[in-house]
Amino acid sequence: MARSVFYYHLKRLKSKDKYAAEKKEIKDIFHEHKGRYGYRRITAEMRNRKYVMNHKTVQRLMDEMGLKCRIRKVRYRSYKGEIGKVAPNIIERDFTAAAPNRKWATDVTQINIGATKLYLSPILDMYNGEIISHNISTSPNLEQVYDMLDKAFDKFDNLDGLILHSDQGWQYQHFGYRKRLEEHHIIQSMSRKGNCLDNSMMENFFGIMKSELLYAEKFDSPQAFIKALEEYIDYYNNKRIKSRLKGKSPVQYRTLSF
Repeated sequence: MARSVFYYHLKRLKSKDKYAAEKKEIKDIFHEHKGRYGYRRITAEMRNRKYVMNHKTVQRLMDEMGLKCRIRKVRYRSYKGEIGKVAPNIIERDFTAAAPNRKWATDVTQINIGATKLYLSPILDMYNGEIISHNISTSPNLEQVYDMLDKAFDKFDNLDGLILHSDQGWQYQHFGYRKRLEEHHIIQSMSRKGNCLDNSMMENFFGIMKSELLYAEKFDSPQAFIKALEEYIDYYNNKRIKSRLKGKSPVQYRTLSF
């Protein structure tokens, strides 16, 4: 065999498997996170694992392997008009926070499991997107919101000056809800009427959760979903990385920053 022919075929063999290791790692990350990561998060996680790759290369390799992230759907709305007191929009779409427990967001979303309707009510810290507390119920009532607040309040000794933002849902206009915030020296903020962008961090979490959990898996019962949701929130807080958090999960980002 001519020397040139030998090196030609050797080069072809090498180039054929140029990204073999990277493809395996990308596929492992994709399936480890149950198809919830798109190419940008996979790129960030590859860098966490010491692979230096351009996001366009990761996107191309994912396309070649047929790995596609999930699609998001719409949400339930709780606005029923002005039935109580509406708070001013203090946040005004400034979702940045210099430290934990400076700005929180909350909302309620509906989840359909067969013929059963469930309602999820979480609190999210705008600093790192961490879910502070949550309640899931078969009815979007005040008891649900009170339980969510109590779980959050039990975690911290002092929340003076914290801003808690929501939409104008009837729960958040209620006297009992407002009184609980006042007792903990928490400032209430509300979105403008019918403007979901004013609470987009909370909306974004609902979209991600539904895309990555609710629409990605099949649930035989409401109980099965509730169990999976508890596991997902733990995963979301502790393992799921975010680009805006420098490739860290919410809890990792918080603990490394303070």
